[in-house]
Amino acid sequence: MTLNPFFLQGSKGEQGLVQDLVNEQLRMYGIECHYIPRKLVTSSTIMKEVTESRFDQAFPLETYLMNTDGYAGQGDILTKFGVRVTDEATFVISKERFEEAVAPFLEQDDEYTLSNRPKEGDLIFFPLGKRMFEIKFVEHERPFYQLQKNYVYQLQCELFEYEDEVIDTNVNSIDKVVQTDGYIARLVLSGVGSVATANATLNFGAVQQIFVQNDGYGYLAAPTVSISTSPGVDATAVAIMTERSGIGTAKSIDRILLINPGGGYIGIPTVTVPGTGIATAGITTLGSVGIVTITTGGSGYTTTPNVSISTAPSGGTDATGEAVMVGGTISAIRISNAGSGYTSAPTITVGAATTIADGDYIFNETVQVSSDSSETARVKVWDSGSRTLDVSMLTKMQFQVGEKIQGLESGAEYVILSVDYDTPNDYPNDQYNANQYNDNANFETEGDSILDFSEGNPFGTF
Repeated sequence: MTLNPFFLQGSKGEQGLVQDLVNEQLRMYGIECHYIPRKLVTSSTIMKEVTESRFDQAFPLETYLMNTDGYAGQGDILTKFGVRVTDEATFVISKERFEEAVAPFLEQDDEYTLSNRPKEGDLIFFPLGKRMFEIKFVEHERPFYQLQKNYVYQLQCELFEYEDEVIDTNVNSIDKVVQTDGYIARLVLSGVGSVATANATLNFGAVQQIFVQNDGYGYLAAPTVSISTSPGVDATAVAIMTERSGIGTAKSIDRILLINPGGGYIGIPTVTVPGTGIATAGITTLGSVGIVTITTGGSGYTTTPNVSISTAPSGGTDATGEAVMVGGTISAIRISNAGSGYTSAPTITVGAATTIADGDYIFNETVQVSSDSSETARVKVWDSGSRTLDVSMLTKMQFQVGEKIQGLESGAEYVILSVDYDTPNDYPNDQYNANQYNDNANFETEGDSILDFSEGNPFGTF
């Protein structure tokens, strides 16, 4: 028997008919996925290892999913770093459709070294599972040369494990998948700050100032400062520490500030601090600053502001104080000198808060701080309401409170109020993100209760 003489077994017309049938079947039974080519930003010159990639284009393409009974692979497996998802899938795409809808755009871009066929390392976005799959192998000979030609590519893929790749395709459903993945630092930024306000009372016979005679050494924490009682109002104070002692982490006393100068003292009160001859106090029988009350804490402070107290009448002594800043607001004002000679309660003025607050950061743009560290990162999520900025791809992990952080593309500029380098994932319902299962700290704690290697080898002395 010979081949059917009425068929040419490989003519262009026959091959075109089969290709059209394949394309039609993919349109009927397939799923519209997105093909996302990988751009190699930097790679090792010796090992040719890719050190930085970018995905900034996405091409819709009809795709047939070969997995009829669920994802292949080992599924969710427990590792020492948490739960790892190892799903696999095989996608079929038309060779002709790839050459029409994707390849021409890649050929125009010099950053692609291979553009005429799907490439290992490129991504497939599967919309039904909201998952990104990385192509691990491209099979182009299955089915095997029907009518002397191949018509499809079979893409054998694994679930994409996001690291530091830049994914910005301008397709919201794709970009949102990785918006909260990877290592993220959370920065809380200042808005237009409001000024704190405070008022004071007028006291007589108050402690005017505490003099440190011996700063001591070896303190691990601020010692308790006790001031002898008064017939009127007892004075209270707090020690401010310094690390000038030169003994490891031990500290010495830098100064002692008054929380409440008290009032009604007749003689010089006794100041007691653990140690020998640490401090003495001076009092004034003339009017001085009493307790200072914060009426509004303000907002947007990134550095401790100056505190101004109105001048005393002629012949008196001006009072001085220091602000206590917590989380961008002023929580208290401590008195370093209560002053003397005041005839009415002095006026307390707190320095202005930060006023830098401008613009909106753009997803995936590079942000940079203004300090010498030149720390850079890429924007993941910007919430203008709470002024919270999530960033990834940090270069040095050296963001500091009080630094200005500017978007190099948007020009947005704010000041950092707080930094969190260990931000938990806030999207527990995201099917793609396995970070929701991370429980490493608990694993380590429970593991130490079984075998504790911190004290040495539990199996012997060597």
